[in-house]
Amino acid sequence: MPRKKIAILWRGDRAARAAATPQNNRYHRIFEEFQALGIDAEPAVYGDDMVEEVRAQLAAVDGVLVWVNPLENGQTRGKLDALLREVAATGPWVSAHPDVILKMGVKEVLYRTKHLGWGTDTHVYRTAEEFRDAFPMRLRFGPRVLKQNRGNAGQGVWKVETAEQPGRRDDFVSVLEARRGSLPETLPLDAFMARCDAYFDWGGCIVDQPFQARLPDGMIRCYMGGDKVIGFGHQLIKALIPPPEAGPNSPAAQPGPRIMHGPDAAQFRPLRRKMEDEWTPQMMKVLKIEAASLPLVWDADFLYGPRTDSGQDTYVLCEINVSCVFAIPDEAPAAIARLALSRLQQQ
Repeated sequence: MPRKKIAILWRGDRAARAAATPQNNRYHRIFEEFQALGIDAEPAVYGDDMVEEVRAQLAAVDGVLVWVNPLENGQTRGKLDALLREVAATGPWVSAHPDVILKMGVKEVLYRTKHLGWGTDTHVYRTAEEFRDAFPMRLRFGPRVLKQNRGNAGQGVWKVETAEQPGRRDDFVSVLEARRGSLPETLPLDAFMARCDAYFDWGGCIVDQPFQARLPDGMIRCYMGGDKVIGFGHQLIKALIPPPEAGPNSPAAQPGPRIMHGPDAAQFRPLRRKMEDEWTPQMMKVLKIEAASLPLVWDADFLYGPRTDSGQDTYVLCEINVSCVFAIPDEAPAAIARLALSRLQQQ
C-alpha cells in the first residue's frame, strides 16, 4: 500500500518555495512526527502568483494542512481560499477548510455562541448605520472592545471608552488598538466610527464586547486538536493596556513570554473539562460543524472573567484562531500527526 502524503502549506515567495525542505522551517517538528507515523509530508509554500503551481502540487496529496493568516502585509486569503475549496472538492481533505474558518475562525462566533458558558454581553453590527445607531448607547455603561470580523495580530481590535473634553459639546472617546506599538488616541466618537466603516467591506460585521477588567492577569490560549485539548499557553499580554511613559516600544510595554503547558496541567483542569465536555460540543452544534471537519489544530483564547462568589475563576472567550495557530506546546505536533493519520485512514 502506498504511503499517505500530506502537504504543509504556508505563505512565502518563489525563493522560499524553491528552498523549502521539511527541515528548514518552523514546522519541522510536525514534519518529523508525520514521518514517524509513516506519512510523507512535503512543504507547499504559497503565494498569490503561484496558484497554478500549488494547485498541481495539492492535486497529488491526500491532505493539506494550512498555516496562513487572514491578513498579512496587506494580503488577504481570497485567492488561497478559492484554491483550497477547489482542492477539497476533488478529494484531499483541507485543514482548516475555508468554510469552517468562516464559521468558527471569525469574531462573529463570539456573538453566535454568546449563550454558552464562555460568552458575555456581546453584540454584532452588520451595517455602518446599525453601528452608529446602537454603539454610542452601549458605550455609556463602560469601556467596550470592538473587533473586525476577520483579522490577526490585533488589527482592527479596539478598546473604546468615553473621554470628556471640557468646553466641547461633541462626544469624544479614547481608543487604543490591540496592534503592537499602538498609542491611545482621543477623538470625536463620530470620527472613530467613520474609521471603522472599512471593516464592513472586508469582514461584513463588527463585534462588540465589554472590556474585561482582569486583562492584566493574562490570556489563556487553549490549544485544540479536533475536539480534544492538546495544551495550554498562558501569557501576560499588553494589548489594549496603555503603554508606560517610556512608550509602546519600551521593554515594559512588551508582552511576557507565553508559558506553555501540556493538556494535563492542573491549573487549567477546569477549563479543559469545560472545553471538551461542554463548550466545544455545544459550539459544533450551534455552528453545524461535524467532528471530521474540525481543524487539526485550533485554539480558543480566554480572558479571566469576574470571580464567582466562592472565589473561582470564570473564563470569557475573546477569540478563536483557526487560520494560523503557531507556536504550539511541545505535545502538540505528535497530537496533530495522530489526528491527521486518523483522518487519512478514514478516507
